[in-house]
Amino acid sequence: MTKKKVLILSASIGTGHTQAARAIEEYVRTIPEECDVEHLDFLSNDVLSIDNIVKETYIKILDVFPMLYDLMYYSSQGYKKGLVVKTLIAWGLKRRMLRVLAEKKPDILVFTHPFPAGAAALLKRQHRLDIPLVGVITDFAIHQLWVYPQMDAYCVAASPIKDLLVEQGIEEKKVIVSGIPVRKAFNQERWHWDAAHGANKNVLIMGGGLGMGSIKQSLALLDRLECVDSFTVVTGYNADLYDELSKMRSELHHDVHVLGYTNQIPALMRQASLLVTKPGALTCTEATAVQVPMVLYSPIPGQEEANATYMQSKGCARWVKEENDLVSVVTDLLTYPDKLVAMSEASLDCHRDGARIIGQTIVRLLQPQAAKAPAHLIYEH
Repeated sequence: MTKKKVLILSASIGTGHTQAARAIEEYVRTIPEECDVEHLDFLSNDVLSIDNIVKETYIKILDVFPMLYDLMYYSSQGYKKGLVVKTLIAWGLKRRMLRVLAEKKPDILVFTHPFPAGAAALLKRQHRLDIPLVGVITDFAIHQLWVYPQMDAYCVAASPIKDLLVEQGIEEKKVIVSGIPVRKAFNQERWHWDAAHGANKNVLIMGGGLGMGSIKQSLALLDRLECVDSFTVVTGYNADLYDELSKMRSELHHDVHVLGYTNQIPALMRQASLLVTKPGALTCTEATAVQVPMVLYSPIPGQEEANATYMQSKGCARWVKEENDLVSVVTDLLTYPDKLVAMSEASLDCHRDGARIIGQTIVRLLQPQAAKAPAHLIYEH
């Protein structure tokens, strides 16, 4: 049997989309008799390219002008307004998609970010692409940029997301409640309160792969607490923040271990007494896999607020909206560890084997393709 080419497209805007793509890739590689798989960052790093300009502008808005992003997010949620934004992005990235397809010749496309999904949906609408398209939505909310009738399947985090897609005209049979995919390493670590946690109440502070959110301010606030013994702070790719915190350590009362980007997150979560983090959906899902209790703060408006609402409703996290509340909530949880244990147990209700479910969906969608001719793409630009 001829192997099918699975191409997973992420976008280097935050690391959540990339980590989800890697989790899917990791699972698909366990079925080599069925598929060849490749993961590609769809957005170019060429500083003069349109897609890189889109990426850098998007990141800058998230980091420096979150209220502007708030306005953009909510103003694009109406169908007609969302259609304008979707169309502009899809047309801007169409040529990039054509080049990728001509070079990689995939049998199926899997997206963990809506930007490449929109470009592929446009080509399918123009009858220039005829392969299955799978959208993996890595948030507990729906942005209009994700909604395309040309998609053959959506894999979503939870049942309410499926309902929202159906309300927006997506066929129910196309939507699979898979959960958000996480790498196997997170399923191999398990948090539980023990003597080590009690002897060293360590607070792990994270802000996603880009080191966003109020990490510096949160550390300064929590450093006042006597119920904390030590901090571990992960700054991701944010080198400026790493340098600032390294200099700041000498002024703090507690032992603070500062890390840049690291692949030790599963172990750090297990060792921590409590995770304080910006509520990126991937980070939250990784935390529920490890079962570490969470305090969520400084969400990006829109999707991350929805993530925080969902996690708090499940009982595995507390969403802090004010600085003073951060201090009181962390104090309460570390003073009464039984509350941490209850949050850890609640995490079980949030976790699915997303990578496996998505991988099986990919294999299922590829099966009918065996009878089709191999030429799926009209290559003219």
